[in-house]
Amino acid sequence: MTYAMKLPAAIAASVAATFLLAGAGAAKDMRLGLITPPQHIWTKAAEDFGADLAEATDGAHTITVFPAQQLGSEAEMMQQLQTGALDMAFLTVAEVSNRVPDFGAFYAPYMAKDIAHAGRILQSDLALRMLDDLPAKAGVVGIGYGMAGLRQIVSKGDVTSAADLSGKKLRITPFKPILDFYNLLGAAPTPMPLPAVYDALANGQVNAIDMDAELIWKLKYYEQADTVIVSNHMMFPMVGLVSAKVWKDMSDADRATITELMKKRLDECIATYIVKDQEWLDQVRGTDTVFIDVGPDFFGDVPAEWDKIWSEQSSVLGEMRETAAASAE
Repeated sequence: MTYAMKLPAAIAASVAATFLLAGAGAAKDMRLGLITPPQHIWTKAAEDFGADLAEATDGAHTITVFPAQQLGSEAEMMQQLQTGALDMAFLTVAEVSNRVPDFGAFYAPYMAKDIAHAGRILQSDLALRMLDDLPAKAGVVGIGYGMAGLRQIVSKGDVTSAADLSGKKLRITPFKPILDFYNLLGAAPTPMPLPAVYDALANGQVNAIDMDAELIWKLKYYEQADTVIVSNHMMFPMVGLVSAKVWKDMSDADRATITELMKKRLDECIATYIVKDQEWLDQVRGTDTVFIDVGPDFFGDVPAEWDKIWSEQSSVLGEMRETAAASAE
């Protein structure tokens, strides 16, 4: 028989309520979801943030990290954030752009001249100001940005021109900005979750993939390819999010602590990619895979046509191009 069962009913109820309130106010284990595998830099950043928060709050607040889509797809995790069923997530800005189209501007082809420039764009006043729209438009609070490396193309078969990608089933992250890019190119963009990519490339379900250097190397996608096209054609941002429903019940002190610690790890994520992205590409270059290095001319009119489409969907595309130009050096 428990202690509570020995007490009169009214007193037992009071004791239970006291413990519930103490648990809600003093200690909370929160969940953070993402799609990346355990060895990915985003996952490591999430784990480090959790360790920081537990230390800063003397264990009052802890984070359990769920990588590799354990809590569902990004769309499903966004829905969980909106209802408060999930506390936090590190999601691609791609998923956010599905709900707030202005964020599609981050994927403007060749907006970033290199990986360091991409980092400066993500830490610009404009990028940070855009986070202010998220509570009202998406039901989430944006803390800051991380990123993966610039995008490359891994293909079966020889590729010497963009025409060689025409008609190829090419795996993409499921969101409209990149879908538009490859439709304009004449490829057959095929949305697919990350865990399915290696087998799909191996068995011919797709003929090519749009991917960053880290995963091309770490998940060995190059093993199933003949050509790696080093194009650096898009940046690939990530955003750290907290459920707005969860956020509104937090104290000001908890909000400040979470903001400071999460942003620190997101900034470190950007800094890590700036250092490591070229290293991963160099490691892949050391394999038997054929490399071709291309620039905007490889894609012909596609970048300009993409801007025409997205200037009508993202009200900040022009301003973001200007911000990028101002921070190019």
